[in-house]
Amino acid sequence: MSAKEEKALAIIRRLHQAGFKAYLAGGCVRDRVLGVEPKDYDIVTDARPEVVQQMFERTVAVGARFGVIVVIVDGDSFEVATFRADAPYLDGRRPSAVRFGTIEEDAMRRDFTIGGMYLDLESGRVIDLVGGMRDLRAGLIRAIGNVYERFEEDRLRILRAVRFAARLNFAIDPATWTAIKRAAPTVATVSAERIGEELVMIMTEGGAARGLDLMMEGGLVETLLPEVMPLVGCEQPLNFHPEGDVYVHTRLMLSMLPPGCAETLAFGVLLHDIAKPQTRAEIDGKITYYGHTEQGALVAAGVMNRLRRSRFIQERVAYLVRYHLRLTMAPRMRPATLKRMLAEDGFEELLELARIDALASSSYLGFYHFCRHAMARMSEHEIRPPRLVSGNDLIRLGFTPGPEFRIILKDVEDQQLDGAISTREAALAYVTSHYRPPQPHNAA
Repeated sequence: MSAKEEKALAIIRRLHQAGFKAYLAGGCVRDRVLGVEPKDYDIVTDARPEVVQQMFERTVAVGARFGVIVVIVDGDSFEVATFRADAPYLDGRRPSAVRFGTIEEDAMRRDFTIGGMYLDLESGRVIDLVGGMRDLRAGLIRAIGNVYERFEEDRLRILRAVRFAARLNFAIDPATWTAIKRAAPTVATVSAERIGEELVMIMTEGGAARGLDLMMEGGLVETLLPEVMPLVGCEQPLNFHPEGDVYVHTRLMLSMLPPGCAETLAFGVLLHDIAKPQTRAEIDGKITYYGHTEQGALVAAGVMNRLRRSRFIQERVAYLVRYHLRLTMAPRMRPATLKRMLAEDGFEELLELARIDALASSSYLGFYHFCRHAMARMSEHEIRPPRLVSGNDLIRLGFTPGPEFRIILKDVEDQQLDGAISTREAALAYVTSHYRPPQPHNAA
């Protein structure tokens, strides 16, 4: 039993000692049955929220009106929720009211059978009132009760079904799948932040390729990521892309992402060729995509902004898309250009994206090994040496601050990175021999 599970058990025992029922509930029960270490441990009880608050020293009433109190034990947080039955959902997200009820009523308000089970942690007994164990054994995602009502209550459940099916490699129950396809357009009414969080989990928890397939088949890509649709059928030259069109190529790359990968890498992969359809042209029988990396970076930044991801995420994904082909030129770069590239923030991710890109097409990895070797043999000091000349030095040499400063300083840094100069004296001598400060105008 993990340390966090021990803490959950301590909460449950305290509730039991006070005469209340208390069980683990939801995803942590599913994960334990599957042999996976749960990230969170949610607890349900027949104790009212105000009673839970009185029983534990550190609590936060995050959703007291819905019966949810967070109990904090040695820095770990545990949601403790009172058994409840939900009133109708009027906003497609939350119940308009709740009524505290029984475990049977609590089970019937949950979304999917595999997440609708309870566990008596002291005895190890699983309480399954919705057929969750049956569906776990069958590898099936099935909505509890009336599937249309479940999705109408919270439309984000449509994406959650896809996420569970992709991550666990489960099938989706036919009736649930039919309801997903019918309700797919309504997901657009969910807040962009919630959609973004769910898409990130689909792309990063494992099974991203299957998640994309399910979203495509279910009509969710058309609703949430319309920019991806033109990738289907966008042909590529067979000598570089024997695997197929841009969608097939992208899907193959997604299949190579490990569970737990960064969302920036996952969306960099998903969007790296997003502008190929709009830039595709045939010149003298040759297929080209001139400008697709630059245009793709703009599209990618727009997609991540629409999903309300942070500015850092937007900029990093745009960086990955814009420069994902540049690494193939690494063996022919001058030393200064190579070192600058190796020093960039996000270069490790860029290198990984380029590796996956190559494996999903030509499989040529010469540039990848070249970069890895360069990173191994060069020290941090070689890649990011201290600057030899500053703007103040240029002013002392008679130069006037302005656009030329950047040109001169970059030129000196290039010489330093190339190994042509290595001292401050040599750098100053280089400036005076290659550049002339502006001459003062003589008064008339």
